[in-house]
Formats: sequence, structure tokens, C-alpha cells
Amino acid sequence: MKFLIVAIGAGIGGGARYWLSNFISKTLPIFFPFGTIAVNIIGSIILGILIFGFEEKGNLSTTLKLLIGVGFCGGFTTFSTFSLETFNLIKNTEFLLAGLNVLGSLFFTILGIYVGYLITR
Repeated sequence: MKFLIVAIGAGIGGGARYWLSNFISKTLPIFFPFGTIAVNIIGSIILGILIFGFEEKGNLSTTLKLLIGVGFCGGFTTFSTFSLETFNLIKNTEFLLAGLNVLGSLFFTILGIYVGYLITR
């Protein structure tokens, strides 16, 4: 049953990632992976809210933690895509953009967790 809960959340998260990444790619310049960074930041905020707002206060069921934290956030965020896009920037000798992608993703996703933490306080 737990596997099914995670799978449902991951399916919803993956679908949401696909939609949002495509929307951002059509809206912003395509020379930089803005969509991937956006979903990683949003996913980090959601995970921060979930953990610091609900789990630490004892207001989170195991089912919701699995559905949202493991399933949705796991399906929504895109570390493997981030790695591929960074590698492709390096391969295309776009070293500055690759570095910005790594630093921006790391900084803003940690910031996203912090924002989630602040929202719940």
C-alpha cells in the first residue's frame, strides 16, 4: 500500500514537473534551464513546509508524508535532469552557465527549504 501511495504522488509530481517546465521553457529564454531550477525551488519550498510545518509538529500522517514528501516532491524535483542539463552546458563549453546552474540550483533550493521553514514559523 505504501508503494502505491508513493507511486501516485510521484505520478502527480512528474506530471506537474513536465507541465511547469514546458510552460517556463516557452515563456523564458531557452539558453538556460530555468524550468528545472524553478521546479527544484518550488519542490524544496513544498518539502520545507511539509517537514517543518507539519511533521515536526506531529500533524503529518505517514500517508501524507509518503504521498507528498516522497512521492510528489520526488517526482516533481529533477536532480537527474539538472545533472544532464549541467553536463550538456559543460559539453557545449558553456562553463559560466554550467557554474551558474550548479550554484543557483544549490543556493536557491536550500533557500527554498528555508522559506518553507519560515512560512511554518
